[in-house]
Amino acid sequence: MLCLVQARVSSKRFPKKMIKKINGNSILGILIDRLKLSKKISKIIVLTSKDISDDQIVKICKLKRVEFYRGPLNNVAKRFYNAISTNNARSFMRICGDSPLIDHNLIDSAIEKFEFKKYDLLTNIFPRSFPKGQSIEIIKSKTYKKNFEHFNKNQKEHVTTFFYQNFKKFKIYKLKNDIDQSKINLSIDTLEDFNNIKKLIYNSNFKPVPYKKMVNNYKKLI
Repeated sequence: MLCLVQARVSSKRFPKKMIKKINGNSILGILIDRLKLSKKISKIIVLTSKDISDDQIVKICKLKRVEFYRGPLNNVAKRFYNAISTNNARSFMRICGDSPLIDHNLIDSAIEKFEFKKYDLLTNIFPRSFPKGQSIEIIKSKTYKKNFEHFNKNQKEHVTTFFYQNFKKFKIYKLKNDIDQSKINLSIDTLEDFNNIKKLIYNSNFKPVPYKKMVNNYKKLI
């Protein structure tokens, strides 16, 4: 499975969060390390922009020895379109760069379910029942490319919104959690989130922890 990670430095709510470090490793770097634990991901490509500020994203990619693609700053959807076209991928997984605690076991389970049947889209955020920061979306490339030209300005920035707003037109597999943990935040949108994630990472002794255990730690520490 091709895994496409969207990341940029010029975040509106928390600028430069991708390059913030915890114990010497950047947020993006921590995420890449977690993704590399997956047995089902065949390639990781970080999608960033051509803006000079994202030179720092490229440096992290080179350090972690993963591929990167640079495209339009605001047209994120175009970055995805070009990446899947260049790699001739039948399907791809979309992961946000602000999710350093992503559970690779959850990823592998999702890929298995997607491969078992022919879906246009597999998602665990429509509706959300998993914690923020554990968001997984897998999309059939043919479906994405066929509908890309119909994306409006907002949908070009928020890549999968088009499919959710037109959900009746697509075959969507909705992953549901055992219990609703949608209010648990394991992603980074603010400085407060960053400090919370730092606590969780130090508490786990910098080792990858299954998201269920991370949720328990979250409830104790945050």
